[in-house]
Amino acid sequence: MKTLKTLIILFALSMGATSCSDDTEGPMPVTENPLEAYHLTNSFEANGHMLELYSEKERLTTGYNELYVQIKDLSTGAYIPNASITWNPMMHMIGMSHSCPKSDITVTEKETVYKGYLVFQMASNADEYWELNLEYSFGGATYTTSKRIEVKAPTDGNKTVNVFTGTDDKRYVLAMLPFAPKVAINDFSAVLFEMESMMSFPVVEDYTITIDPRMPGMGNHSSPNNENLTYDPDSGSYSGKLSLTMTGYWKINLQLLNASEDVLKGEMVTEGNESSSLYFEIEF
Repeated sequence: MKTLKTLIILFALSMGATSCSDDTEGPMPVTENPLEAYHLTNSFEANGHMLELYSEKERLTTGYNELYVQIKDLSTGAYIPNASITWNPMMHMIGMSHSCPKSDITVTEKETVYKGYLVFQMASNADEYWELNLEYSFGGATYTTSKRIEVKAPTDGNKTVNVFTGTDDKRYVLAMLPFAPKVAINDFSAVLFEMESMMSFPVVEDYTITIDPRMPGMGNHSSPNNENLTYDPDSGSYSGKLSLTMTGYWKINLQLLNASEDVLKGEMVTEGNESSSLYFEIEF
């Protein structure tokens, strides 16, 4: 009986030691891919790591691209949590180079998944191409990598980004945020940047973007209950409402107004003017 009690005590002590050991080991490394449902648009192998770029779209396109980034340790297969990542896209043209509007990259609620967006003004071609430069840090070390990437025009050919000079002689980039249009009053958003230089594209705040959706193939009729886009400081974008009364091709005519309500670009649609020079296109 004494031997049995001794064995029971030893077993209990060993279980307690195991429990304490488990508590001090920390969280298990993430090896399963939390972005399997997304499209892998690009991967960068360097420094013993694989940086993966994912999107809801199948490829990078002109306009707004929301992207998710992961860093995989190739020696363990584990994804790296809580890293710091910056990016710098560069378009190499014949005789010149420039960047594009971009967000910071931030960690999501999943500590191994990072998120940001890029707004490409133009597509790649045979002689001109985009390169994405990445810098990332974790564990006290900093690494860099870069790779040529391909940016396509949207397959539907619709216009989702405008690059223009306003009446104030400033250059702007205006891009529509992707959404799934339906016959309803849709949430509708865009991002607006000033091109200060070939490398600097700060967000423009507190302007107004008026919208006038029309169906050119249906007598150029409009729709009721639209709301112009105004700046939302929480998201850094311009938000409003877009009323779509039927399926088909829509041209969303725009005007850009500054804080003093001066029209910087775009024209009103009238009987004598069927469309604005500033617009987005959708078809569904």
